[in-house]
Amino acid sequence: MTSETDRNETWLAITEAAQQLGVHVTTLRRWADDGEIPVMLTPGGHRRFSSLEIENFRRDRYRIKGLYGFEQLWAEAALSHTRAEILSHNDMRWLASFDELERERNRRLGRRMMGLLLQFVSLGEGGEEILEESRAMGQEHAKSVIMLGLPSREALRATMFFRDSVMEAAMDLPNTMNIRPEINTRLLLRVNEIFNAFLLAVAETYDQVVRA
Repeated sequence: MTSETDRNETWLAITEAAQQLGVHVTTLRRWADDGEIPVMLTPGGHRRFSSLEIENFRRDRYRIKGLYGFEQLWAEAALSHTRAEILSHNDMRWLASFDELERERNRRLGRRMMGLLLQFVSLGEGGEEILEESRAMGQEHAKSVIMLGLPSREALRATMFFRDSVMEAAMDLPNTMNIRPEINTRLLLRVNEIFNAFLLAVAETYDQVVRA
């Protein structure tokens, strides 16, 4: 017999579920293949994820990794600071070139990037698979900006704008929280590492287009 919960269940495509978790689809696919998160296959072979299972997984994973500590507060401050900076620099060329659909895509990209950053800084060291996701997102961002007819410097400026906002929020942590300098230095280094991977992927994607 089908329960009330089953009838009200919402099933998400892999891209929707990945966005809710703030990770790349390749990471979610690997988690599903490894049995870390339940997945249902449709008759056509497409993965579907329970919205309830996704939320439970997100909550439990973040709790296990200690992401309700200073990293989470930093992420919230970084996103708030970025939104304020965008509003005060709304006439910048790379912003003015985006329509509302593209701006929403960039907002989703920013949320996904923050999800990667939270995972990456919580590890302390390692995390090559997360860096690979950052590279994939950089390629995705570059291709989107190329379709708008913008030069590579505008794609890089958009990313550096977001990076600078995130870094400023991190540098301000010792003034707002009781954080040891060495911990904040580690955070800054990890943030810089993941953004470097993203920026290099943007540049490499543009180079490939020029050579094509």
